[in-house]
Amino acid sequence: MSELINNREYRQKVLKELILELHAGKTVEEVKSRFAALIEGVSPTEISEMEQALINEGMPVEEVQRLCDVLAAVFKGSIEEIHRPENEAEIPGHPVHTFREENKALEALINDKLLPILDSDSIDRNELSEIFDKLWEIDKHYSRKENLLFPYMEKYGITAPPKVMWGVDDEIREQIKEVIALLKDNKADKTLIVEKAKATVERVSEMIYKEENILFPMVLETLSIDEWAEIEQASDEIGYCLYKPTMRWLPISEKAEKTQATPDAISEGYVHFDAGYMTPEEINALLNTLPIDMTFVDKEGKVKYFSQGKERIFARPKTIIGREVGNCHPPASVHIVEGIVNDLKSGKKDHEDFWIKLGDKYVLIRYFAVRNAKGEYLGTVEVSQDIKPIQEISGEKRLVE
Repeated sequence: MSELINNREYRQKVLKELILELHAGKTVEEVKSRFAALIEGVSPTEISEMEQALINEGMPVEEVQRLCDVLAAVFKGSIEEIHRPENEAEIPGHPVHTFREENKALEALINDKLLPILDSDSIDRNELSEIFDKLWEIDKHYSRKENLLFPYMEKYGITAPPKVMWGVDDEIREQIKEVIALLKDNKADKTLIVEKAKATVERVSEMIYKEENILFPMVLETLSIDEWAEIEQASDEIGYCLYKPTMRWLPISEKAEKTQATPDAISEGYVHFDAGYMTPEEINALLNTLPIDMTFVDKEGKVKYFSQGKERIFARPKTIIGREVGNCHPPASVHIVEGIVNDLKSGKKDHEDFWIKLGDKYVLIRYFAVRNAKGEYLGTVEVSQDIKPIQEISGEKRLVE
């Protein structure tokens, strides 16, 4: 029987049965003892594979998300410590080190400040409100996780855990906002506030546990050093939660120590940008989809490109490609165009705007200098758009109709 229990495939099968039994209505206590022998040695990767299998077989992500909350309670304290050589992750500035320091700060905020207030006889709403405002910084922690870690996980085929975890993150966000709103409402019952606050704290603590014992070990054994470097560089833009790294982390080598398969998407035939890559077909379709007219004139003053969207403002034949921009305008207005281009080219201006009425349209025409990373002038782009529909917008629209 021990050989069977230690068999990875068998354990995966039984773990799936556990979730399905809980789904059918059994309680944690009813199934916990039966699977006690299986709990020891269960790895984050196995849990990930189980979640993915359930989703592939049609179980809604929301259901897997709810059941995995129960699963965490069953496994808590029993998931093995899985250590890829973590010398890099233990260095201040490494993304995982930062995530873990944030979790420590969150636990300190909860245990040292928040829970003592919630467990006391008298509740100071102002003090509690200040603490929950600090707790809301968790939004940055979750945003970095969702926008920096999850894309790499998905690249390696790990898709179920991100979906499940993101759903829980959003629920926690809503719970925090609900408590903040209650604290601002002087008529809100204190008992209700305490109940909602404690429920929120419990969810935050559960998520910290899942990150520390499932998520971080999983990504540490999957992502390359180069990928961690990219995540570290992008982290500042999103921000941090109750902790900010005091030093930048640099990988030991410029290349990953592990051999990782290059994604098929990043290959020949793609145009690479500062942030991403697309095929020429995708680029052309994207530019033609934008609700604007766009024309690019290079640094020599020749028309090199114009978009062909559905909402055209000015008609342009393809015969103007390669033509001097001055020859594309009536003689009476050539000096205006040349003046704009000269101002942008010289650096005197970075943009120039005009707006005119054209039939039933109200057209905004904008000229921008296009410069490279060194500040060198590459050309001028003209962007025209009918802004009348935008001016008529009022109120709010938050849902798809």
